[in-house]
Amino acid sequence: MAQNEEIFKKIISHAKEYGFVFPSSEIYDGLSAVYDYGQNGVELKNNIRQYWWKSMVQHHENIVGLDSAIFMHPTIWKASGHVDAFSDPLIDNRDSKKRYRADVLIEDQLAKWQDKIDKEVEKAAKRFGDTFDKDQFVATNARVLEYKEKIDTASRRFYGAMERNDLADVKKLIEELEIVCPVSGSRNWTDVRQFNLMFSTSMGSVSEDANVIYLRPETAQGIFVNYLNVQKTGRMKIPFGIAQTGKAFRNEIVARQFIFRMREFEQMEMQFFVRPGTELEWFEKWKETRLNWHLSLGIPASKYRFHKHEKLAHYANAAADIEFEFPIGFKELEGIHSRTDFDLKAHQEYSGKKIQYFDPELNENYVPYVIETSIGLDRTFLAMLSFAYTEEKLEDGSERVVLRLPAVLAPFKCAILPLVAKDGLPEKAREIMDVLKYDFMCQYEEKDSIGKRYRRHDAIGTPYCITVDHQTLEDNTVTIRDRDTMKQDRIPIEKIAELVRIKVKGN
Repeated sequence: MAQNEEIFKKIISHAKEYGFVFPSSEIYDGLSAVYDYGQNGVELKNNIRQYWWKSMVQHHENIVGLDSAIFMHPTIWKASGHVDAFSDPLIDNRDSKKRYRADVLIEDQLAKWQDKIDKEVEKAAKRFGDTFDKDQFVATNARVLEYKEKIDTASRRFYGAMERNDLADVKKLIEELEIVCPVSGSRNWTDVRQFNLMFSTSMGSVSEDANVIYLRPETAQGIFVNYLNVQKTGRMKIPFGIAQTGKAFRNEIVARQFIFRMREFEQMEMQFFVRPGTELEWFEKWKETRLNWHLSLGIPASKYRFHKHEKLAHYANAAADIEFEFPIGFKELEGIHSRTDFDLKAHQEYSGKKIQYFDPELNENYVPYVIETSIGLDRTFLAMLSFAYTEEKLEDGSERVVLRLPAVLAPFKCAILPLVAKDGLPEKAREIMDVLKYDFMCQYEEKDSIGKRYRRHDAIGTPYCITVDHQTLEDNTVTIRDRDTMKQDRIPIEKIAELVRIKVKGN
């Protein structure tokens, strides 16, 4: 764990040093849990967003896009349940003066027991080899059964207490599980309290006439209140989806772990409207589809896992998370939820407007059910950085840091580098740059030695470096260097675009 924490610190440092992520308002000593994306970070972020949008909207004939406003009528948040129930259970440690989410403390303890189960399974698999029966082992091994019993007992107790809003019992459970503060190591806890996460502000020309409105804590409600507009104007037939990316805001009191948990963040959501009774079938289909999207980036399947929700939100009848193995452990990256007809029915009730769909096959009206896929753009950004960051020792004894980003997501697809800044090489390199820049994000660089420039582009994840040298002036060929293998090939200038296009084409 200590080694992973050290890697996480290096990733954070690398993100700042190479223009990916900066602390917001840094010259004024920063603003807690708020970050700005630098010149390379904004390109990576845009590429992730576009990769998601293409796969969700462009590749599906029955899914369309939307961009709803951040400011919305305050009754929307009453209908959705956010005004009354959008809160986190918080607890303080008196010795360290640190504040934590009580649910996260308990879930981390459950995860530790699950890790112990996984290690027992891993050891047994190595011991028994091909004859190993995982299901039988998990069902019969005494240690595994003991850990499973601990997980089941604590889960039932915790989720039951949260259902009853029995915060005293949540604190008692934390004490009984002997959960300590990660900073002080003590168990000197305060009582658990609920804290509403919505930011509120005022809309109006003068304060006396102002109405209290909220910065949206999620983008989903903008889709639900536009359901009728999109369905009618797009003549959409069920099943169909509405996708949206955009900022959301949550007043996270416990906001740590870099950009994993922020107060201002971006979501990529799709709400898929289906016929009632088919929602669980679609739920399973979207689980598979979304996991395949992650795997299409070339990241090993072992870095992902599903986490089934035992305690469901008030609007759901099924829910699962796709978790990614960050340096800080397996954490939620994307949620897939079967939201039933809760949202549309709630807005129908509060607005007084009929929100239904006429199904010509059934010859009846009904309120559609909804499958939601919701992924954090900032968390996906962090997942890509975490996976890509590599410290490598080379054959000559030197070291390099390379970002092995999927080429389709890399901020720059190629760098154009004249070997020296004289003898007509910069002019020739500029000619190549002026052709490629209309199809790809490229960067021209002539400062420092060619080796230092290679290292710089390794560090920001550029798949190809194209070097223009004196031979280029003679035969119109260049040296193209691969980021991952560092292999260098000589190719004609007219072949560059084709090679880069093949490299950066997504799956």
